[in-house]
Amino acid sequence: MSPTFASLSIRNYRIYFTGALLSNVGTWMGRVAQDWLVLVELTDHDSTALGIVTALQFAPVVLLAPVAGTLADRFRKRRVLAITQTGLAVTAALLALLTLTGVVQLWQVYLLAALQGFFTAADNPARQAFVSEMVPPERLGNAVGLNSASFNAARLIGPAVAGLLIAWVGTGWTLVVNTFSFVAVLVALQMMRGNELHPAPRGKGRGGLREGLAYVRHRPDLMLIMAIVFMLGTFGMNFQITTALMATTVFHKGATEFGLLGSIMAIGSLSAALLSARRSQPRLRVLLGALAGFVVASAGAATAPTYELFALWLIPVGLTALTVLPTANTMVQLSVAPHLRGRVMALYMAIFLGGTPIGAPLIGWIGAEYGARWTIGIGSVATAVAVVAATMYVMRTDDLRVRYRLHERPHLQVMRRGEAAEAVTPEQVA
Repeated sequence: MSPTFASLSIRNYRIYFTGALLSNVGTWMGRVAQDWLVLVELTDHDSTALGIVTALQFAPVVLLAPVAGTLADRFRKRRVLAITQTGLAVTAALLALLTLTGVVQLWQVYLLAALQGFFTAADNPARQAFVSEMVPPERLGNAVGLNSASFNAARLIGPAVAGLLIAWVGTGWTLVVNTFSFVAVLVALQMMRGNELHPAPRGKGRGGLREGLAYVRHRPDLMLIMAIVFMLGTFGMNFQITTALMATTVFHKGATEFGLLGSIMAIGSLSAALLSARRSQPRLRVLLGALAGFVVASAGAATAPTYELFALWLIPVGLTALTVLPTANTMVQLSVAPHLRGRVMALYMAIFLGGTPIGAPLIGWIGAEYGARWTIGIGSVATAVAVVAATMYVMRTDDLRVRYRLHERPHLQVMRRGEAAEAVTPEQVA
């Protein structure tokens, strides 16, 4: 089997991957349908309302992160996932029912978004840490990359299908499909063989939270990664808002073209996830290089003069963003003590997604005041600040200096102060 798909040779992971892929397709369909419902059917392209919905979905991830991480370490992750996926299916069903009956109101969408956020808060750390129980440590990076590939393959399919279904049968029936997609994960969890899982030692109950926080506080490498994903998640990855505003207010497109943008971006995202699955070890220089690439790509998207050029810029946006995230995720999981993995991953997800309650309303307000292009432009600027700050921190901590010579080979050289230059070859950068 190709190294890219090595983890699929493990039965439990193969079953889980299949269920998650089907569920992710439905989730992306649900996101597009919900955004369309709020932006077009319930408001007159109110970007602030869309920002509030997004914030309500992610705020519980921050508020409940400590509790969610402790639950993931204290209880069997498979059981936690069964409960959270059932809760997500119920909230999705309620939104679909309200929409189909024609009685849905904006406050109801707000309420259901918050409820979904509570279930997602408990689901995220358990789902992230569960991967390490299905595969051996040497395949963890591959499995994380394949999970990202599953998510982005769904992103390639889901938005385009959602756009077609919204135009064909309406928003309500598109939300119904999302409801049934959660069943795929529940079936997969039921089919897995418990004796082939490798549960981590259960964390302590009382005092467990303090232990997790203290662990991260004394790990500057983890804090650096979390700072990077916070900046990217807060200001750079509000695609639910930015692509919706660009499609509808700048280029004046309908549901089909809006849904197509998500699928086009997923071309780059899926490519990045598959490349990440091939890497045996995550590298910090890959993470920083991809972050710099995101700055350039998002700036290009913000200034694109036509819908077609905007869509093309979304491919490198997806490629660079989804190089950063699996690399950061794998770096954290591989370096964390197993009995603390749930709590650390809860903090990681809280920091990554937790900026959304801050960033989403801010991005929505920027869109309303200054136009849709600035919703992407501000992310490019903020991420550029993160690149510069992280690079300076690494160079100062490791006492490194970088030298670039146009007329020498290799052009780029990295060295410790007072030592001879170490050439950076293409193999090392890759």
